[in-house]
Amino acid sequence: MAGLRFFALILLIVGVSYTAGQEDDFLYGQFPDGFLWGLATSSYQIEGGWDADGKGESGWDFWSHENNGSNIADGKNGDIACDSYNNYMADVYLLKNMGADFYRFSLSWARIIPTGKLSDGINPAGIQYYNYLIDGLIANEITPFITLYHWDLPMGLLNEGGWLNETIVEHFADFSRVVFDAFGDRVKFWLTFNEPHVFCLADWNYGIHDPFLEPPEKPYICAHNVIKSHARAFRIYDEEFRPSQNGQMGITLNCDWSEPKNQSDPEHMLAMDRSVNFRYGWWANPLLRGEYPAIMRELVDAKSEAEGRNSSRLPTFDSTWTEIITGTLDFLGLNHYSTHYVLPSDGLNGWMDGDANIRSERDPAWNSSGIGWSVVPWGLRNITTWVAREYQMPIYITENGYGAQESDMINDEERVNYYRAYINEVLKSIVYDGADVRAYTAWSLMDNYEWTLGYTARFGVHYVDFNHPARPRAPKQSAIELSQIFADNGFPLPK
Repeated sequence: MAGLRFFALILLIVGVSYTAGQEDDFLYGQFPDGFLWGLATSSYQIEGGWDADGKGESGWDFWSHENNGSNIADGKNGDIACDSYNNYMADVYLLKNMGADFYRFSLSWARIIPTGKLSDGINPAGIQYYNYLIDGLIANEITPFITLYHWDLPMGLLNEGGWLNETIVEHFADFSRVVFDAFGDRVKFWLTFNEPHVFCLADWNYGIHDPFLEPPEKPYICAHNVIKSHARAFRIYDEEFRPSQNGQMGITLNCDWSEPKNQSDPEHMLAMDRSVNFRYGWWANPLLRGEYPAIMRELVDAKSEAEGRNSSRLPTFDSTWTEIITGTLDFLGLNHYSTHYVLPSDGLNGWMDGDANIRSERDPAWNSSGIGWSVVPWGLRNITTWVAREYQMPIYITENGYGAQESDMINDEERVNYYRAYINEVLKSIVYDGADVRAYTAWSLMDNYEWTLGYTARFGVHYVDFNHPARPRAPKQSAIELSQIFADNGFPLPK
């Protein structure tokens, strides 16, 4: 258990046998000394103040307003959301009351640089808003953990092609430098991007309803520019700010677990490996090793040639960029929510899974969340352990949570059970598998605007009344349960 050498563990272990990472026994024990507990939100989902005090328009302002809200399940938008722009200290007090070690939140690029272009100027009110929030957190002994980009691209950049235009790499570098200079004296944990696998495949990222009307090279171009942007931000921090600020930087990547449908079939095991490499390795591999996973290169190159292309849909990094991107992570972030079975396929079943020659399916025997996602706690252990063994890096679990319908209220027993089970699987990954996991982050601090689902889905451990102009918050049972887990640093043996 190589990862355990970093920690002094206090353990009371029940059911220590490990076969496929699916044992049912609950593991009583505490997390390593120094393990961090936190909660997360993102700027567009909670802030509101969409055009307040000089903020520019973002892609999500545009997408949620377009065609009278027809892109969103309930036709609503994030113009007010939780009104955290005016009630940020209420959020700080929620965190304080829960005993959280840190708060993971994101910055609105358009609130800080309204057009996305530094040459057009910085918005001082945007800087001040985040200063107030950061100072409020620190005054209450809560560590700020900042995500630079959580999906809300300034329209000034989206109108010029967004993540498909390579000029965005330097615009993101400029934004990063402004942020490090403004907040880095107090912020020691940074994430460049949240879930690029999601936004590089999403229609809203391109401002059109079907970004794949053309042959599907767009997500690969988007990813290439995101990886370059991350690396530029990391190098800027490393060279210009780290010596005086002494912080850490990672990226947060989402990955469901792909369980082989038949573990005795080698082809199913290979399908699992392809699936995880096309989802997590797509980003982690170049940022640590300077190149895309070999299986991605092999398959996408071959498919591109078969399509009659002169070059691969998966771009390559030249020697200069390979040097820039390699080793640009201090830790890996992992967002995880669900699990599916994976099987080999003929590669004809749609983009991404098609390129990976896989198909996915759900086990009808698995429980489901209120929004239909499979609840499979051991999937979190398996993906955490896979990442730990593949990359040998510290892991910060940056999102994990339970979504329910809009009627979700205070007594959220299903969410309570979800958190206990999933967090216990993180403990198993540390204890049984030696994963170097440093933090756990619950999504989310409070009910908020859930993107294309609008307000029809709730993930919060605090209930928000969106019909009340003051957007009051109230703790659910899950907030009380998490508070106890935080205080106990895990699961002490019942007395």
